[in-house]
Amino acid sequence: MINILVIDDEKSIRKALHEILQSEGYNVEEAADGREGYNLIKAKKYDCVLSDIKMPKMDGIEMLDKLYNEGIEVPIIMISGHGSTDTAVEAVKKGAFDYISKPPDLNRLLITVRNALDKGSLITETKKLHAKVNGGVQDILGESPQILAIRATIERVAPTEARVLVTGDNGSGKELVAKWIHEKSNRCSKPLIEVNCAAIPTELIESELFGHEKGSFTSAVKQRIGKFEQADGGTLFLDEIGDMSYPAQAKVLRALQEGKITRVGGEKEIDVNVRIITATNKDLQKEIENNNFRMDLFHRLNVITIHVPSLNERKSDIPILSNYFINQICNEYKIKPKEIEPGALVKLLSHNWTGNIRELRNVIERLIILSDSKITPLDIDKFVTPVN
Repeated sequence: MINILVIDDEKSIRKALHEILQSEGYNVEEAADGREGYNLIKAKKYDCVLSDIKMPKMDGIEMLDKLYNEGIEVPIIMISGHGSTDTAVEAVKKGAFDYISKPPDLNRLLITVRNALDKGSLITETKKLHAKVNGGVQDILGESPQILAIRATIERVAPTEARVLVTGDNGSGKELVAKWIHEKSNRCSKPLIEVNCAAIPTELIESELFGHEKGSFTSAVKQRIGKFEQADGGTLFLDEIGDMSYPAQAKVLRALQEGKITRVGGEKEIDVNVRIITATNKDLQKEIENNNFRMDLFHRLNVITIHVPSLNERKSDIPILSNYFINQICNEYKIKPKEIEPGALVKLLSHNWTGNIRELRNVIERLIILSDSKITPLDIDKFVTPVN
């Protein structure tokens, strides 16, 4: 069940949003002020949050700052009243997913919620790909030659200090490879800090990575420690490195060369000892040719390359993945696991998986909801849309 939190001090707005979202099949909870909403987000897991920007006890901007500093990631849609659009735009710059105006247009509301849920899925789906937990990190699931080769490479590379570039399509499991490299490294007792370079506005990436001093720019109301410092002694995972701005690339290169960073607005050089793992779904060689990526940074990062294959390249793993997802999802729904017939698996093997593992899990969840006691070939024909 998808859980959504609505935060608004106007009871009528909360009630209207509750009814609309509940009618779409979502589980909805409410909070009457910013402090209550903030405490609920800390205490429970929500897939999406809708929050008024102007609230008693804690406004939307302050809530975003607190959640950011505590490393809590949840897509937050800000609701802005008349005259607060500028504040809503500022909230988006600070990490809010989007904003909608009061009174909310129904179609815009539902589309924005679905998009926010998709973003949350992008962040978390690769955490659900694997069959068992080992040392706090879920195992890489599959027995295809490509997956066996990745496991073998991780065993050899992890104990070293070599920088690793993980390549592959969205949804293929690059994040999990990075986690296993850290887990099997000599730095495993120290933090693994993750940064999604594609999700951070260009003007905020330097503050995100290197931190900033109080007063260094308009909204810098207090000092912030950046990801490099947070990862000191451990591993820094820069996901979607190909989306990092050119100026930020230069500063990352300097940090790698010198082992030092300087906070935005600061003068003091700070020593940092981090191992860098990066990931991208882009061809960085082409990005270099198009002057979008620095060649010198590429060579710094690309000591070891691990390519994660698409699901279409490892279709022999589909039966293992499918049965795992069936058990996982049925357990979440608290129902008896459904059997998938051999003929249905054959049809899944012939599907064109453009969305990779993420798409497979979504398809399995759809089949569990819409099928009877067994998942049959007819269910595949009815509920799985062919992709050319």
